[in-house]
Amino acid sequence: MTSPAPLLQTVAEPPAAPLAAAKPSLAGRTRAGIAAALGEIGVPLKEQRMRTGQIWNWVYHHGVRDFAEIRNVGKDLKSALEERFTLDRPQVTAAQVSQDGTRKWLLRMPSTGPRDKGAEIECVYIPETDRGTLCVSSQVGCTLTCTFCHTGTQRLVRNLTSEEIVLQLMAARDQLGDFPGRERPTDGFLPADGSRFVSNIVFMGMGEPLYNLDAVADAIDTLADGDGLSLGRRRITVSTSGVVPDIAPLGARTNAMLAISLHAVRDDLRNELVPLNRKYPIAALLDACRSYPGLSNARRITFEYVMLKGVNDTDADARELVRLLKGIPAKINLIPFNPWPGTRYSCSDWDRIERFSDIVFRAGYASPVRTPRGRDILAACGQLKSETEKLGARARMLLDEADAAMAGQSGQTVAH
Repeated sequence: MTSPAPLLQTVAEPPAAPLAAAKPSLAGRTRAGIAAALGEIGVPLKEQRMRTGQIWNWVYHHGVRDFAEIRNVGKDLKSALEERFTLDRPQVTAAQVSQDGTRKWLLRMPSTGPRDKGAEIECVYIPETDRGTLCVSSQVGCTLTCTFCHTGTQRLVRNLTSEEIVLQLMAARDQLGDFPGRERPTDGFLPADGSRFVSNIVFMGMGEPLYNLDAVADAIDTLADGDGLSLGRRRITVSTSGVVPDIAPLGARTNAMLAISLHAVRDDLRNELVPLNRKYPIAALLDACRSYPGLSNARRITFEYVMLKGVNDTDADARELVRLLKGIPAKINLIPFNPWPGTRYSCSDWDRIERFSDIVFRAGYASPVRTPRGRDILAACGQLKSETEKLGARARMLLDEADAAMAGQSGQTVAH
C-alpha cells in the first residue's frame, strides 16, 4: 500500500525579464565593497569607515531595502546613494512550502551584463525545534557529477560571487520576516518566540564550495559580522566532496565548521559515487581532515554518508567507517537517500539504516540519521537543481515507495 501523494504549497511569480544591472546593489557587499561604493560617490576617505558602519548596520541588521529608511545618514548622502546604487535582492521566481514546513526558493540574481540572463539558484530553509537552517548554494550547477546527486546532473554555469551567496540569506530573511519589525508567516512551522528564524547556515546547496573558496570565505566574513547578519562561525558549516588542497585554507580563513561528503569507505566505490575521489582518494582526504585548523571534540568534523540500498550499507561498511575515522573528532551524519527523477539508486531499508547507525554509535561516534525534509518539493539533500521541474510519474512513484517504506516506523530520526 502506497502513502498518499504529499501535499505541497507552491507560490510562483510570473516569469520576468532579467533584472537590469544598470544600478548595482550594495546588498551583499563586504565592508570593503561598501567603502569602495562610498568612494565612488565622493565620500572622503577619512569619513568612509564611519559611513560604511552606518550603512552596514541598516542593510544587514535592520534589512532595509531603500536608502530612505536609513535614519542616521544625511539626505544628501542618501540621495547620492539612491542615484548610483540600489539595495535590491534577488528576484524570488518560485517559492514552495513542503508539508513538513521546509521552504525552497528559486532565486534569480541580477544580470551582470548583456550575456548574463541572471543566474538562477535554489536555496532551502529547514525549520527545526531548536534551530532554523538555511542551505545555500556556492555555484550555479556543479562539476563533480556525483552519481547519486541531482545537482550533479546539471552542468556548471559559473561561480557565485560573495554578494550572491550573502543575498541568499537576505532573501530568506525577507521571505520569513526575519528582520526586526517585519511581519512573519504564521503557518505553524516557524518559532513564535521572537527569535531569529535563520540561526544556522550550511553550504550544502548547489556546487562545490571549495572550488569557489575566495567568494565563500568573503561571504562567511559578511555572514558572521556581529554588527550585521551576526551568525556565529560555529553555526556556519561548509560541506566539501573532498577538495583536499583547500581544506586547510578554508579552516584558516573562515574558522567555519567542516563537513565531508564521504559516502563510501573504499576507493573503488567512492570513485564511482564521488568521482573527485580519483584525484583525492580517501587516505589523502582523511589526512587533511586530521590537520583541519581548530579541530577538537568541541569542533568535530561531520562526515555525511548517504544510505544507498545494496551499495554502501552493510555491517562491514559500518565497521570500516569506524576504523577509517579513528582519531578524528567526528560525527557521522547518516542520510537516507532522497529520490529524484531518473536516479538508479534507492534508499536503504530502515532497519538496515538503524543497524548501521547502531554499529557506529557503539564505537563511540554520534550517528544521527537525518530526517528526510522537503522531499515532496525536491528540497531534500541531493535533490537541488536550478530548473523548476514538475514531478513525473516515475519520480512520484519513487517518493511514494520511500514514504511507504518508512510508514509505521516510530520516528524517523535515530538520535544517539
